[in-house]
Order: sequence, then C-alpha cells, then structure tokens
Amino acid sequence: MTNLPPPAEELRLLDAELLQLDLRRAVLLRRREWLIHTLRAAAAPPSAQGTGTTPVSGRPDTGVSGAVRRPEATAPGVQNVLLVLGGVLLAVAAIAFTLVSWGHMGIAGRALVLGALTVAALGVPVVLLRRGLRSTAEAVAALGTILTVLDSYALHEVAFAGTDGLGYTAAGSAVLAAVWAVYGVVAGAAVPPAPAAERGPAAGGARAGLRHPVPLAVATAHLPLLLWALAVGAGPHTVTAVLLLTAAGGAAVALRAAPAPVRVVAVVGALGMGVVGVLSAGWLCWSASDAGAAARAAALLVVAAVVALVAGRSVRDPGTGMGAALAAGLCLVAGAGGVLRASLPGEWTVPGCVACALALLAADRTRLSRPLRRGLVRASAAVQCCAVLWSVPLVAGTVLGPVTQGARPWSGAPGDVRDAVFTDVPWPPYASTGPLVLAAVAAVVLVAGRNTARSAASGVVALVLGWAAVITVPVVLQLPYPAGLVEQGIVVVAVLGLAEWSGRAGNRPSPLPLTALLLALVTSVDLAFLALASESATIGVLVCLTVLFGAACRGRVAAPFAAPAALGHATALACAIGASAGWRPHDTALLVLVVPAVAALVASRTSGSRATVPVEVAGAAAGLLALALAVTDPPMLAVVLSLCGVFTAGTALRPERRAAGYAAAALFLLATWVRLTAWEVTTPEAYTLPVTAPALIVGLLRRRRDTAVSSWTAYGAGLALTLVPSLLVAWDDRHWLRPLLLGVAALAVTLAGARYRLQAPLVVGGGVLALVTLHELAPYLVQVVGALPRWAPPALAGLVLLALGATYEQRLRDARRLREALGRLR
Repeated sequence: MTNLPPPAEELRLLDAELLQLDLRRAVLLRRREWLIHTLRAAAAPPSAQGTGTTPVSGRPDTGVSGAVRRPEATAPGVQNVLLVLGGVLLAVAAIAFTLVSWGHMGIAGRALVLGALTVAALGVPVVLLRRGLRSTAEAVAALGTILTVLDSYALHEVAFAGTDGLGYTAAGSAVLAAVWAVYGVVAGAAVPPAPAAERGPAAGGARAGLRHPVPLAVATAHLPLLLWALAVGAGPHTVTAVLLLTAAGGAAVALRAAPAPVRVVAVVGALGMGVVGVLSAGWLCWSASDAGAAARAAALLVVAAVVALVAGRSVRDPGTGMGAALAAGLCLVAGAGGVLRASLPGEWTVPGCVACALALLAADRTRLSRPLRRGLVRASAAVQCCAVLWSVPLVAGTVLGPVTQGARPWSGAPGDVRDAVFTDVPWPPYASTGPLVLAAVAAVVLVAGRNTARSAASGVVALVLGWAAVITVPVVLQLPYPAGLVEQGIVVVAVLGLAEWSGRAGNRPSPLPLTALLLALVTSVDLAFLALASESATIGVLVCLTVLFGAACRGRVAAPFAAPAALGHATALACAIGASAGWRPHDTALLVLVVPAVAALVASRTSGSRATVPVEVAGAAAGLLALALAVTDPPMLAVVLSLCGVFTAGTALRPERRAAGYAAAALFLLATWVRLTAWEVTTPEAYTLPVTAPALIVGLLRRRRDTAVSSWTAYGAGLALTLVPSLLVAWDDRHWLRPLLLGVAALAVTLAGARYRLQAPLVVGGGVLALVTLHELAPYLVQVVGALPRWAPPALAGLVLLALGATYEQRLRDARRLREALGRLR
C-alpha cells in the first residue's frame, strides 16, 4: 500500500514546489528578454547598432515596431548645415549693405565698416583654428573672402570709377588671388601642429589650416592674363598665347602643389585653358591664308606640345603621361599640317600630315620614358587612321560606282576608267593622292606588326589597305577603259594567288587567306559591273572570270569560295550570251539551266568536301534565276521546272542527299500543274489526282514494309490533296455531278477506313461526306428555317442548351469514348 503523508505535510511540500517553479519561471523570462534583444541587435544595420539609446533598464529604447531608434542626422552634418547657412546669411547681408546702404554713409564710415568687417572675418578664423574649431573657422573665412571681393568692388566705385571695367577686373583678380594665397598660407602657419596622438598615423606633420583660400586663389589666378589681353584688345594670336601661357602656369602649379584640392583645381584650370588654346591655335593655323600666319599659329601649337611633354614627363601616372604625349603629338602634326596646307596644293595636305605622323614614330627609338613614347606612337596611329578615313570616299566610289552601269548596260565604252566609275558618283575633292596615303599606311602597318603578337591582324589590315590603294590607281590616273579592266583582272589573280599561298604556307589558321578570298570576290564583282559598259567587254570579262575561278577550284584553300564564284560568273555569262543573241528571257532560261546541271555534276564528284555545299547553293540560285526568267511563259516554265526536277532527282541519288527527293517530286508536280494551266484546264481533279494516286501507292507500300507507320503518315496527305480542293470547288458548284462523285468517293474512303480500322480515311472521308451532305441539304434547311416563326430558332437553341446541360456529364463520357475509339485506330 502507498504511504501517504498527512494533509498538512503534503500542503507544505506543494507550496515549496510551487515556489521553486516561480523562481525558475522568472529566470527563464529574463533569459528570454536577453535573447530577444541580442537577436534584434544582430538584425539591425551596423550604423543603427551604435546610435541606439540605452535606458536605465539596460535594453535599447525601441519604438512601436521594435526597431532600434537612431538619429536622422549626425552631429557633424548638423554643424555644417548651420555653419553654411550662417555664412550665406552673413554674405547676403554684406552684399546688401554694399549695394544698397553704401550711399547712406560717408567715406570714413564706409571704409571703417568694410575694413573692420574684413579684418575681423579674416582674423577670427586664426583664433578659431588654434582652438580646434576648424569648421567654424572655414565658414568665417569664407565670409572674409566674400568681403574681399566686395572691398574690391567698393574700391572701384569710390576711387577707380573711371577706369575700364575689364582691365580693373583683371588687376583685381590678380590682387585677390595673391591675397587669398598669402592668407591661406599665413593662416595655416599660425596654427600649431596637433599632437601625434590626435593626428593619427596618416596626418604626418601637416597643419590643420584652412582648406578653401589657396584653391580659390589658384582658380582665380587663371583669369588675370586672359582678362588683360581682352581689355587691351589683343589679337587672336596673342589671346591664344595667353591661354597657353596660363595653362602652362596651371600645369606647373599642379605638378608642384602638395595639397590635393590645389592640384585638382590647377589641373582642371590647366586643362580648360589648354584645350581652348589648342583649339584656337588649330583653327588659326588651318584657316590661315598664307604660310606666315600659319607658321605663327603652328608655333603656338608647338608651345602647347612642349608644355604637354614636360607635364607628361613630370607626372608619375603612366596613363596621364601617355595622354599628355598623345596630345603633344597631335599638336605637332596639326601645326605641320596647317603650314603644309598654306604652302602646298590641297592634294598634298593629307600626305604631308601622314609624313609628319610617320616622323613621330622615330620617338620610339629615343630615350624618352615609355609612357611618352607610347603616347607619341598612338598620336601617329590616330593621324594615320584619320588619313585612311579621308580616303574612304574615294575607295567607296571606286567599288560602288560601277554598280550604276547595271541601269544602262552596253551603253558604250567610256574614254577612261574615271568616266565609267564616277558617272553618277561625285568625285571626292583632293583625292588624287589617296592611293599614296593608303600605300604608305599599309607599309607602316605591315612593318610595325612584323614579328609581333599582332602580326596576323596587321597583315590583314595591310592587305586591305594595299588592295584599296591598287584598285584606286586607275581611277586616279584616269587610265584608258581597257587598261582599267586589265588592272582589275590582275588584282583578282594576285589576290587569289596570295590566298592560296598564305593558306598553304601558314602553320596555323590565319584570317589572311579568308580576307584575300573576300577581296578577290569583291574585285571580281566590281570588274563584272565595270565591264557592263561594253558588250564585248562584258562577255570577255565574264569568260575570263569563269575560267579563272574555275581554275582556282583546284586549290585546297580557295575551292569553297572559288567554286560558287565560278558558277555565279557562269550564270551571268549565260544571261549575257542570251542577251547578245537577242533571245527572249524565257529562252535564255534554258541556257542558264546549264549552270545547275554543272553544279549537280560537280557536287556529286566532290561529295563530302568543303566546296560541296557552296556549289549546291550556287546551283540552286542559278535554278531560281532560270525560273524567274521563264515565269512569263507557262510552257517554258513547265519545261524549266521539269529540268530542275531532273537535276534535283539526280542529286537525291546520293545517299547523303535523299531528302532532295521531296524537292524533286515537288518540282515535277509544279511542272505538271503549270503545263495543265498552260492547257487551260480548270478542273482541280486534273491537278490533284495525278498526285493522290502515287501518294496512296507509296503509303500502301510503306505500311506493308513498316506496320508501325500511322495511317495519317501513309494516306493523310494523299487523301486531303484531292478531297479538300474538290470539296472547296463543290461548295460553289451549282451542278449535281461533282458533289455526287465527291460524296461517293468520300463514302468509299469512310467505309474503307471502317473496314480496315484506319483513322485517317475514316476521319477525312467522314468529314468530307458530312460537309457534302450539309451542302446538298442546305437549300432545304434554309426553306425550313424560313417557314418557322422568328421565335422558333431561339426557343430551339434554348432547348438544345438545356438538354446538353442536363446530360453534360453523359455527353463528356460519350465524347471521351469516341476519342478513345478513334485513338485505337491506326
């Protein structure tokens, strides 16, 4: 039996247990509050973790959302806003006093007020800096600098009212710049350096002086010389020289100044003045009417180049030094080019600039630092690129100009090549030295890229530039028309030979052979268009190009490009022969078909090589051209379609081109239809039945060979090809014979599908039979509907909908069963 204590003892034990539970619960609740506070502090942003206020309870003060509160503005930010606002208000008050209340006081009062304010505003910051109040000192010092400007204005109004405003501004800006610079230096020197423990490791021995006076003085120092030159009415050359001199002074300050704000202001001012000065000197040099004026402006550009080189040599950053040298090189070339423009005929300006640019390349052999040498070389490259862009109109006109001969073929051989090329294209000005410029740049690129990592790219660029120089020579020299044709042909031969040689000689893949082949194709097309001016030239050039590219097909490298090019020129030759013989276009189509025949034969002999697909594409293009030529004559179009079908069927005999058999069948079918159209046959069954019967036979044979083939694959296309067009015609047929025969045929197809359990005949035949029956019963249905009252059709429709709704589930089950039954058919 269980030994139970007395009730009093048991009550004492229960009270003790409850007390222990209460103490444990209090400990767990305190632990829970501490964990919640820790998790919230970890989830808060870092900036919020250090700004939350901590009440006496030891937990952060939280709002309604539980997030840690933090101030919306920092103490330094509030201090800066207040100081800036106070300085602005004081400056506005001083300006208002100077401009508005100035006249209400005597001379002594005015001088006393402004002098006292200026001295106080400039002296108080020194005391504030000694006490460590740097932000307040900056605000008061900014007010002092504004007061010095007002003092200058007041001095002009009182003592120098009759002087020129621009000249006084120049002198005043110089004095203010000096005063601000001295004040900034003196104010910084008057402040003792902070202890090392307060400065930190990065402060060094720098004094905590004012920030803005010296940068403001440097910025203002850029104005006096320019304002003085404008005040005395100096000429453009003097003003430009003043701009460059000011830029040189700013560069010197930027190179010597230690504080970063001073360097930034000096660099910005020097760049601004230098850019304006260089642009002004360049405009003066290139717009000068004589060599003397151009030389004076060129001297200014040389000064700018020297300043840029000295600055680039003194900086430590390689990128900045290279940019300075680049600017210096461009200034030197611009100055020399301006002098040449004023001294020599206009055709030699660009070659002269290219010669100066090439002279800059000699800097790569000097003892200059690497950044300076790279900058001068890049300046030379930039000038050469500009020279190449200058020659683009000449090259583009030479290449695209002969295309205009296609609008007036065989209009007569011109006197020279320029008359044939630039008939409808304007001749570019000063373009006679274009080939020389292109050849010089090509030689430089080829020599510079030799034995380097960019030798392949430089070879391609040199090849393109050299090709452009060669093809423009006949146009520039105005060679006779036959000589121009011969020269273009020689270019084609040379570029083809270079492509084959470079492709065989290279140990690794290179873009040079591909570039050469593309240039050969472009030149051959250009030559073909150029020859269109004369009938004999056209046929002779096309024969030569066909033979040339045909011979190039023997090469391993040129074959994929030469073979289709030979076929393309042969196609053009066939058209030219037909036009020369006076044949009509549809008769010429038979001659053009020789090209697809040759293409099919060549493709069969070169099956598997890289030239196979290009040859087949060229043959297909020639076949399409033959079809386009014969489209105006249906009987000839049928013959052309049949011959194309024969060529395609021959291609389909190859194992890897079995799919071409479909195209051959389509061509034969189109040939039959075109022939029936030419015979004015209007019955659609004459077009469809010759296709349906073979299609059904082929489908039957395929199903016998492979029982897994569905009836849609075997019979669907053949049945639809006849039944659907006949149904469309029977829908508008007013006679009874076609609907009757179509219905009987559809019934037979449906019964055959039901007998052999084939899905395609059952669905196609049943659908056509239903539509034919509907078409035949349509007049009677119309009569019945017309005899009914107007309310009958809506009522009938409502009943149908009610019946469908009532038996919706059963209808779905029946439709599902029908679908499953059709799905079981093949």
